[in-house]
Amino acid sequence: MSHPAVQAERWSADDAGPGDDRMGEDPGVDPFNERQPRRHALDKRLLGGRFRFASNSEALLRLVEAAYAGLPPHRLSTASEFLIELDLLPPRDVPYVPEPPQMRMHSGAGVLCGVIDDSNYAVLSPREHRALIAVSEDMLEHPYHLRYELIEFAVFVLAARGMGLVPLHGACVGQHGRGVLLLGASGAGKSTLALHCLLHGLDFLAEDSVFVEPEGLFATGIANYLHLRPDVLHRFDGGTRSWIASSPTIRRRSGVKKFEVDIRHGRGRLASAPLGLTGAIFISAESARDGAPLLERLSEQETAACLAADQPYAAGQPGWHLFVQRLMQVGVHRLRRGRTPESSLSAVLQLLG
Repeated sequence: MSHPAVQAERWSADDAGPGDDRMGEDPGVDPFNERQPRRHALDKRLLGGRFRFASNSEALLRLVEAAYAGLPPHRLSTASEFLIELDLLPPRDVPYVPEPPQMRMHSGAGVLCGVIDDSNYAVLSPREHRALIAVSEDMLEHPYHLRYELIEFAVFVLAARGMGLVPLHGACVGQHGRGVLLLGASGAGKSTLALHCLLHGLDFLAEDSVFVEPEGLFATGIANYLHLRPDVLHRFDGGTRSWIASSPTIRRRSGVKKFEVDIRHGRGRLASAPLGLTGAIFISAESARDGAPLLERLSEQETAACLAADQPYAAGQPGWHLFVQRLMQVGVHRLRRGRTPESSLSAVLQLLG
């Protein structure tokens, strides 16, 4: 029986159509397409590291630029360099209707994989700080899924693994270099509170994913979009409602529809550098009783239990225990709902000093 690599070469040579040869080469000479040129490139400073994106497609790099243009160039002491290669493949025979299937994840032999199908996938080598993203041409019709599930997936995982950052599902705002984590279950109000903070002049770091250097508690993130449910519009003034409602609508895998609000165009201030955390808040759906304080500091035991339950993925990462210890030192609080959004904003300002 022939070796699989030999079989691959024979398949490429025997079955490639007349338009499949690359620059006059016999396809069997390069069955894995290793000589494919990636003539287009972008360099971005993201999450404290340097990312180079190389591609055979200008269209793919335009998506990268749209996602990461205009972001402050954060720097961390653990800064590293990363390479992400993006290849545009021929269109699939059957288009996705109405959306691509759910990504499946797998790992082994030092690589991490996120697979939508055989034409759309990401393969990451955290040890080598590299990733390959394959995209079929018809996937360009689904830019949100392409960006969120393939490109951001590669950026976030490489940054966390390559620089020893703790990846958190949450938001972060601050001022004067100090920051507060906003945590809680989906729908608890993290994004709404983050928007109130943005509109009142606080620095906006991230709304969905926050990455923390565990030793120094410096937080970084991608401050490009804010995702808001339509039912929160009534909590804001007319101008803000119009701004939000004019944004594109995306549909989460859960089926929830949200406005995807680009916050890079003058409506608020983006954090120009990583923020040193001065505390964390778990947002509660419970209303505060008359006269009772909105903020309640959690005990160390409550803090450890709440963090582990709220962040199951991060709890399995190498820097988790140090992160929890350091966060306990600055304080983790529960924030109950007040009568007005301004009362929650005041609680955030209280932790920021």
